[in-house]
Amino acid sequence: ARGNNKSLIIGDMPFLTYHTSTADALRNAGRFLQEAGAQGVKLEGGRERLEVVKVLVDAGIPVMGHLGLTPQSVHQLGGFKVQGKTDEAARKLIEDALALEQAGIFALVLECVPAGLAEQVTAALSIPTIGIGAGAGCNGQVLVIHDMLGLNGNKVPKFVKQFANLRKEMLQAVLAYKTEVEEGIFPGPEHTFLLEAKERIEKLY
Repeated sequence: ARGNNKSLIIGDMPFLTYHTSTADALRNAGRFLQEAGAQGVKLEGGRERLEVVKVLVDAGIPVMGHLGLTPQSVHQLGGFKVQGKTDEAARKLIEDALALEQAGIFALVLECVPAGLAEQVTAALSIPTIGIGAGAGCNGQVLVIHDMLGLNGNKVPKFVKQFANLRKEMLQAVLAYKTEVEEGIFPGPEHTFLLEAKERIEKLY
């Protein structure tokens, strides 16, 4: 936050920081704004989070919602799977989105849902949607930077496009550094500060 001069900073509230009580949620969200310099918070869940959303918004804390694949509840969802594929699940997601908007969220993340469903949700809302694995019909897009830059070295989800493979370049650079240190190549004279006169060397002893 100290280095930011134009971007909106949203604090992604960790697991169990808003699940136990509205008082805990308000205190923890307030810390994001007061101590961390965030301008809003994001929390996961639909209608089961309406009370928390309302309490935070009433306190003047901007809230971003998150539906679809919600990583904090991934074990309840049966793993990292596409959400909203059935008619019933799609209907619930749309209803959750509308309820969250009514509760006061200013934007909504849609993660790993069918593109057609994301388009329907976006059309139904008056607030912007941010997609991640939700097709091109959302108002904006987000990717995890480690995935898009190829830093993890792990298999990435289908919806991720790797715009670079920096992990390979970083490994090559670190290995080259290790080799040059072991072989006495680095640091060389061009990376070293030298004394300017023999007289100065004599004064050190």
